[in-house]
Amino acid sequence: MVETTLIRKRINWKLTAVWLVLSGLALLIGLLKYSDWAESQPDANRQTAVDERSLLPVSIERLSVIEIANSGALHRFERDDAGAWFYHAHGVNTGVQAPHDHVANTVRAEQIAYAFGALGRARIERVLDAKDNQQYGITRPDTLLLVYGDYGVKPVAQYAIGDVAPDTHSRYVLIVDTSQVVTIANYQIENLMNLIQTVSKWSGDIPAGNNKTSGN
Repeated sequence: MVETTLIRKRINWKLTAVWLVLSGLALLIGLLKYSDWAESQPDANRQTAVDERSLLPVSIERLSVIEIANSGALHRFERDDAGAWFYHAHGVNTGVQAPHDHVANTVRAEQIAYAFGALGRARIERVLDAKDNQQYGITRPDTLLLVYGDYGVKPVAQYAIGDVAPDTHSRYVLIVDTSQVVTIANYQIENLMNLIQTVSKWSGDIPAGNNKTSGN
């Protein structure tokens, strides 16, 4: 009788141990699946957070429109419904609308995204005394940069691009509405100028097979 009781206790202990192991495994699998799911979800904080030295007030992923006004022409870049960048241009100060397209092309979208990705990493090098703006070339700038957030209604930031600094490596930039003059790496502005030269050749040259997007 005693032996039978001991056998039953041993069996019950083994069953309990098995259930504890299975429960632990199930919990571990659940945690791993949740971790994989969480990593696959968009991280709003990661997308919106920017370094305090960043030129842009929000991450590039949160921008829907970027406009560059240069030498009398407005170059406007927008995202389509899939988030791909496309380009069109409008005449400025002429009253004439330039030829433009609202076409998101994979290669072109990647070229635009590459340039804007670099812009998103632009860092403020120095903050300068803005009392004498004449020396920075920002009172009558040739280039203006406007960036728009998710809804693209009004710019979240505007920049007047000034002269190249004496060191030839930096560029003066006025952050409009703040009266703050800063310097950033000059290659950031050169990237934008190169982008303008590249995309300006696309107007009126729409390859067959592209997917059109809505636009004005």
